[in-house]
Amino acid sequence: MLLSKLLEGIDFSDQEGSGLFCKALPSFDCEVKGIVCDSRQVLPGSLFVCIKGAVSDGHGYAAAALEKGACCIVTERPLGLPKEFTVSDTHAFYGEAASSFFGHPSKSMKLVGVTGTKGKTTVTNLIKQILTEHGEKVGLIGTIQNEIGDEVIHAENTTPEAMELESLYARMRDAGCGTCVMEVSSHALEQERIGDSFYHTAVFTNLSHEHLDYHGNMENYYAAKRKLFSRCAGAVIGIDDEHGRRLLSELPEIAGEIPVLTFSAESESADLYAKEIVCHPDRVEFIWVYQGHEYPVRFAMPGLFSVRNALAAAAACLMEGISPEAIVKALSDVRGVKGRIEIIPTGRDFTVITDYAHAPDPLENVLSSLKETVRGRLICLFGCGGDRDRTKRPLMAEAAAKYADFVIVTSDNPRTEDPEAIIQEILPGLRGYSTPHVTIVNRREAIEYAIAHALPGDTIVLAGKGHEDYQVIGHEKHHFDEREVVAEALKKLDH
Repeated sequence: MLLSKLLEGIDFSDQEGSGLFCKALPSFDCEVKGIVCDSRQVLPGSLFVCIKGAVSDGHGYAAAALEKGACCIVTERPLGLPKEFTVSDTHAFYGEAASSFFGHPSKSMKLVGVTGTKGKTTVTNLIKQILTEHGEKVGLIGTIQNEIGDEVIHAENTTPEAMELESLYARMRDAGCGTCVMEVSSHALEQERIGDSFYHTAVFTNLSHEHLDYHGNMENYYAAKRKLFSRCAGAVIGIDDEHGRRLLSELPEIAGEIPVLTFSAESESADLYAKEIVCHPDRVEFIWVYQGHEYPVRFAMPGLFSVRNALAAAAACLMEGISPEAIVKALSDVRGVKGRIEIIPTGRDFTVITDYAHAPDPLENVLSSLKETVRGRLICLFGCGGDRDRTKRPLMAEAAAKYADFVIVTSDNPRTEDPEAIIQEILPGLRGYSTPHVTIVNRREAIEYAIAHALPGDTIVLAGKGHEDYQVIGHEKHHFDEREVVAEALKKLDH
């Protein structure tokens, strides 16, 4: 694609400081064969966008990019290099340019974006399952994997980098997808990775202590999530969360007068709410109330938070024109989401559940919900990731000790930190609780210990990994699938 053609597809603001501003478009033209912001990925014909990140600044690699064959350099400040031009915000430019490069593919589909701390993966998967059962071909972009209809594509990030995102959009468009459902992370919103994506429906689940190592504080974290609602035609907001109630009050200022549906598992003031909630070890049953009508729901994912996730998905699908009756039928057919309160078959008289809960609030939600249904002991096995927010480590222990009958502290993804040192920062959170616990640094050995010591009626929660089939030790990923580890541990019981 010619640079001139690429730039024609980008909406540059006329007023400096307002949107994506460019004082003067380049006088030269060239063939753009790709767009990159990492100088290591530059190939002949690449357009190199200089982005200042948390660790390095792409402006320092601009000259090297030209030497490697970059056809053009885009900067936020003049560098005096040939074939360069300057824009006000290279983050924003990168997203817009990626969209233009692929012919603005998202404009050919309806986008449904889900943001929040907890529930994004479950809600997006539920929406896709409901829409698919209704006869639509749907794309999905998320933490576990990306999907184009039935085709599964590996995912590295919750929300991909701009060029990967637009490439996925293009593949979905070309495959005939009418809707794309996606998780929209706070990082992607803050870094302008979603380009010119505009959402038919934007969903807010909740907000809790997470990613503060990146955002610094909860206000910044909320502000990042809030950005999604400046680019949507309709909104779905959970009001059991204080940040959801705040977002609802600020929505007219953010988005103007747009259709809104609220949902709640607590308050009858919401547009959609649940009542007569009954939790079971393997499911939850409730009455969904909408516009004065009541719909009985039997949903195969346990816990009160599963009710909220089901309501969020239902509200989004109502926004997409699906009838309540069709939504209830689809929810009843759902068989769960990988790594989200996923029951690992054991064939024994105890239950093993794997869940992605790797922060205090999600862990507390999982354990408090299961506590109501277990027949024996509730056993929690967890660790904390290395090179991540250290303040949540003792808080994870508190959440576990508050609800579990027995705690096993182990490793998660230690990355470059010493696993034993991470555990030492977890343990202070157990003080003040009488909950018995053991520490076993090796996660495989910890799971084997849990299986070997399980009693009839016990429920073992393996928290933190969920859908992940690896452990990050140092800078390397090592295969580690908890389903396989459990199966191996069960075999040892027979010997």
